[in-house]
Amino acid sequence: MCLAVPLKITSIDGKRAVGEAGGLSQTLRVDFLPGLQPGDYVMVHAGFAIQKLTEEQAAENLAAIREALDAL
Repeated sequence: MCLAVPLKITSIDGKRAVGEAGGLSQTLRVDFLPGLQPGDYVMVHAGFAIQKLTEEQAAENLAAIREALDAL
């Protein structure tokens, strides 16, 4: 099973970016979403940003992930 995770873009260099959530950083590709800027939130699947999110959408998704992890 694969899971898409919301990340906040902290830096962009060409088609590569660094995103952060929960104090952890991940390198990702932004090929599919032109015009992203540091500070934007994206949904990341398999190392690719696949959807731009609002800050509220990202917070809701992260809360749902935390709730699922806490249930384990």
